[in-house]
Amino acid sequence: MGSTKSEKSIVSAPSFAPVVVTKTSWGKIKTASGYSADLYTLSNAFITVQVATYGAHVVSIEVPDRNGIRKDVVLGFEDLAAYESTINTHIGSTIGRYANRIANGIFSINGSESRIPINNGPNAIHGGPVGFDQKIWAASPISGGVKMSLLSPDGDMGFPGALTVHASFTLEDSSLRIVFNATTTRTTVLNLTSHSYFNLSGNGDDSILNHVLTLNADCYTPVDFTLIPTGEFAPVADTPFDFRTPTTIGARINSDHPQLQLGHGYDHNFVLNDASGQLQTAAHVLDPVSGRTLTISTTEPGVQFYTSNFLDGSFAGRGGVRYQKRSAFCLETQHFPDSPNHPDFPSTLLQPGNVFRSETVLAFGISNE
Repeated sequence: MGSTKSEKSIVSAPSFAPVVVTKTSWGKIKTASGYSADLYTLSNAFITVQVATYGAHVVSIEVPDRNGIRKDVVLGFEDLAAYESTINTHIGSTIGRYANRIANGIFSINGSESRIPINNGPNAIHGGPVGFDQKIWAASPISGGVKMSLLSPDGDMGFPGALTVHASFTLEDSSLRIVFNATTTRTTVLNLTSHSYFNLSGNGDDSILNHVLTLNADCYTPVDFTLIPTGEFAPVADTPFDFRTPTTIGARINSDHPQLQLGHGYDHNFVLNDASGQLQTAAHVLDPVSGRTLTISTTEPGVQFYTSNFLDGSFAGRGGVRYQKRSAFCLETQHFPDSPNHPDFPSTLLQPGNVFRSETVLAFGISNE
């Protein structure tokens, strides 16, 4: 990982085993100021996770299969320079200020218009051309993991309000828990997520089409030709979007459904059935070959299911693997895309004096079936 100086500590964890937290220097980003980035490694008896201060990236997640063989189940790159040169993939990054798309990069708050630089066709995506994924976050060890913090100034990428964001990554048993907190000085919109690309086989050059997915969603939000939601809540019943019972990802991905044609596969927000804001199970994924499983729980109202439709082998990941289309899936827990322009969607407004909080738990397991 290109590390140099190392300092190790054992931080007491709230789970069955202690968590070892290791901090290593990861190099300097290619800016005039040359800010240094660090890499934090969190590990217990079951799981090892690496998180970088550059972009608060989840760099790797290693877990065993049914035979005890440990492999990395997220896509990633060998070093910091590779992450900087592949920013448009957002692989493993923390996304802000606004995850997913905003139509034409424009929204209004109380009649005051904000414009975000467009970087995805006619739209803004993932906070604009220079989002949180390209920032150096401050970091410090906490119980069971690491806490990262970032100050986004008023007007950053066109968003109103000075925003203070905290992201904590902690291990609990076989789970990685990600918690976001944020406050603002002016009313703003906010949608944070972690953008890991998963392949539970542990082989980034394998397809994920045989992975079995269950999604706790009766509806999804259809999109137009620019992948902006139309505003409709469409039932998944009798469509290729019905994953309410375990179904392989590849079972219907190549069907002629117009939404799959628009997305070049799955690239859609699913409306989770429980909108209470409490932690709920959103998705479960099984790789039948390795036996590895992933259960995702979240407090968010939606999850973006994406099947790496735009990876094309251009980028060499760890071990020189060329990441191809369908080599990973994303399940980005979130508020809905373009929510500021859809009053019927759950609000993404954050007011001064209020605290934004979002929690997502990635629970890994092993199936012997």
